[in-house]
Amino acid sequence: MATSHHETAGVQTPLLDDVVEGAVDYKGLPVHRSRSGGWRSAWFIIGVEVAERFAYYGISCNLITFLTGPLGQSTATAAENVNIWSGTASLLPLLGAFVADSFLGRYRTIVFASLLYILGLGLLTLSAVLPSLTGSDCQNFNQSTSCSSQFQVLFFFFSLYLVAVAQGGHKPCVQAFGADQFDASDPEECKAKSSFFNWWYFSLCFGTTFTLILLIYIQDNLSWGLGFGIPCIAMVLALFIFLLGTRTYRCSIKGDEESPFVRIGRVFVAALRNWRTTPSAITSEEESRGTLPHESSEQFKFLNKALLAPDDLKESRKVCTVAEVEEAKSVLRLFPIWVTCLAYAVVFAQYSTFFTKQGATMDRTIAPGLDIPAASLQTFISITIVIFVPIYDRIFVPIARVFTRKPSGITMLQRIGIGMFISIISMVVAALVEMKRLKTAKDYGLLDMPSATVPMSIWWLVPQYLLAGLADVFTMVGLQEFFYDQVPNELKSIGLALYLSIFGVGSFLSSFLISAIDDATTWAGETSWFSTNLNRAHLDYFYWLLGGISVVELAIYLYFAKSYIYNRAGTV
Repeated sequence: MATSHHETAGVQTPLLDDVVEGAVDYKGLPVHRSRSGGWRSAWFIIGVEVAERFAYYGISCNLITFLTGPLGQSTATAAENVNIWSGTASLLPLLGAFVADSFLGRYRTIVFASLLYILGLGLLTLSAVLPSLTGSDCQNFNQSTSCSSQFQVLFFFFSLYLVAVAQGGHKPCVQAFGADQFDASDPEECKAKSSFFNWWYFSLCFGTTFTLILLIYIQDNLSWGLGFGIPCIAMVLALFIFLLGTRTYRCSIKGDEESPFVRIGRVFVAALRNWRTTPSAITSEEESRGTLPHESSEQFKFLNKALLAPDDLKESRKVCTVAEVEEAKSVLRLFPIWVTCLAYAVVFAQYSTFFTKQGATMDRTIAPGLDIPAASLQTFISITIVIFVPIYDRIFVPIARVFTRKPSGITMLQRIGIGMFISIISMVVAALVEMKRLKTAKDYGLLDMPSATVPMSIWWLVPQYLLAGLADVFTMVGLQEFFYDQVPNELKSIGLALYLSIFGVGSFLSSFLISAIDDATTWAGETSWFSTNLNRAHLDYFYWLLGGISVVELAIYLYFAKSYIYNRAGTV
């Protein structure tokens, strides 16, 4: 703020009201609304995300095929490894967001993460071509063959997790940085920010569509090295696009106040220290401060104890303010929503694992001599999102606005809940289709012929992919907006990292379920639900189980969503 005062005093500013409060340019100077931010900057950042998602999904969507193919892992082991890696990649944004919000800032974190991303993808490409580089040695020496294979596996997973680390710094910061380009205090920009999340996801999925069509075909039919090398080139392009927009960006500035981590932590410590305080003492303290009771003060009332300090500490420790207590409550309110979205994330984890393996057993012919890669059906998720996001933003929201009189048509939590319900339907459809696939395999005597193609068209899987995409239009976008909007202003990257962590923990839970069910069925002497021979497996049982868990989760979610108190006036 001192810089702004100095600039105002030393230079006659033509339009004082054009200066955006709380933001500076890349040089640390005040920024003007007419020359920075808004959609002019957002499109650069959206372009970066499209290229980054192209790279990420180019690796993740067909990863299970690489693990069960060139690396020779079983279906269950490969699914577990995909889920563990995906979970790690979705949890690391918590660390990346902390570094960005506390130390480096979002702009620098994005640049450093992009460089690390390029390194990881380059090493991943090298690991994929290692067999061709060492093939002659491996044929001549048995010991060399073993060593090369082990080295390739270790090198591959090292490179893969390096990509996960880079994504952890990149993912939460890019979207938060994009939303930072819109000033919430300006009515027009505030309205544009609401649409930003819709069009962000639209652009992301538009780019992903080409990934699934192009890269998966290259990986399955041409070369894994080329299939991993193209994402590396995409990340180089992403960094170039991001740097092009540098002069137009608005960078949020931190005030002189304490770190929000310190403020929130102090509230919980003070509440714990005062756990014996009586409610009447808290009421007296609130009245003495002139604090009127309101709806949010009735939630998590134990945190109100932080308003007091023991007599022997009143002089040596700072007493928490009402605003700090309410800030801590606003963060705590997020966790019931976070927990009750985990089942949705477990369902989400199946799209790139068992859905893909399911399709690989079916008739994939689209023309004589031309088979569609099973993983390419994930394109239908992206296509559904590309079609329905504009419909949602331009048709559904205006109609809903007439009835609800809410700027966004429906609340963020209502939007999330609708997507959860659709995901339950997708699991029911997936289970029914799998039952038909198993029956077809039995009718044609293919139960003990895992390599044979089941005479059932892969297009039977399309409805479950379409429903998955429709669920994402509601839940994924709703979660992004919800966790960005409901955290303190200084923790926007952390908020989006919390949203991503739902899918990280969901992937770990999926891996745990697979492992537990696989061990239980093996111990009982029965055929595993996830047998390498999918004609003897029972993915349908697993889908029914996930559907049942999702029903229970939705009921609990509705309970917490109904009582949720938004922490900003006018927020829906």
